[in-house]
Amino acid sequence: MTWLTDSTVRHLQRVATWPDFSGTRYTVIEELGRGGMGTVYRAVDEPLQREVAIKVMNTAAAHAPLAARLQAEARVLAALEHPGIVPIHDVGTLADGRAFYVMKRVSGRTLDQLDLAAMSLSDRLGLFERILHPVAFAHARGIIHRDLKPQNIMVGSYGEVLVLDWGVAKLSTANAEDPGDARTDGPADVVPGATERGTVIGTPGFMAPEQARAAGIDARADVYALGVILHVILTGREPVFDERADRRRRLAAFRNGSRRLRAISVKAMAHEPRDRYSDAKELADDLTRYRAGGAVMAYPEGPLDRLERFVTLYRTPIVLIVVYLVMRTLVALWFAP
Repeated sequence: MTWLTDSTVRHLQRVATWPDFSGTRYTVIEELGRGGMGTVYRAVDEPLQREVAIKVMNTAAAHAPLAARLQAEARVLAALEHPGIVPIHDVGTLADGRAFYVMKRVSGRTLDQLDLAAMSLSDRLGLFERILHPVAFAHARGIIHRDLKPQNIMVGSYGEVLVLDWGVAKLSTANAEDPGDARTDGPADVVPGATERGTVIGTPGFMAPEQARAAGIDARADVYALGVILHVILTGREPVFDERADRRRRLAAFRNGSRRLRAISVKAMAHEPRDRYSDAKELADDLTRYRAGGAVMAYPEGPLDRLERFVTLYRTPIVLIVVYLVMRTLVALWFAP
């Protein structure tokens, strides 16, 4: 009799729970992660001999709403062909009825795993801009992510940024192809009826106030989460809110950095949706203007602010001109009769 080691037994137990992909083109290698709705596996696409990631529904075929949600997530990803969003290769159903979809295998570290403090401000703002682009692309197509947070943002070895986990995304009614899918309480679910009305979806600390109340939301809910992410990137911690006068939450913003940059962060995290940027593109445009040294819509400037921005933007040529004038004056005084 041959005795199996504990590690071998544990491996066999894990393998026994893997989905059966017999009859497909995929061979499962290992489990990468498990969530409430599905499990992601590393696998090999045999005909092409490339590694892929496969998300398989955890529940058997009898749970139709979850299967519909997984398929809807695949459709959302398929509709969002952007370098910052993981592409979909295939979708199907296993022999036991469980839905699955196949996507590009990506590797890297999530935003919360990066040593942001070791990065320059310019590099951190550049990283945040690359997060905004795929979200802005989704907003332009009427899709709201609803769960943006550092754990759902991956940064690759070459600086590439991917926004992950679109499983609870919603399709804005303004862009819905079928007007019958629209609902009076805000955006319609990508899978109509898959989310009960009044259900809170998102992550505490990154959810907009209206999202935490399970009220109707639009792209501005994602903008709020992006504002929190910007605060984390700049300070290394989530923002602290102070509930005082009139029970309104006011941001206790980071105290370092320029007033314009603070204003961008505060505007993105405004308590009322009407006070935020309308979508991720508007936020990205304001950040681009800030990085270029221009005026930003989040911060109304006075004459002194404009002068300060001008001096900051053209500091080097101003210093050279001043030095030149001082030297000319000294030379003139030296040779004066």
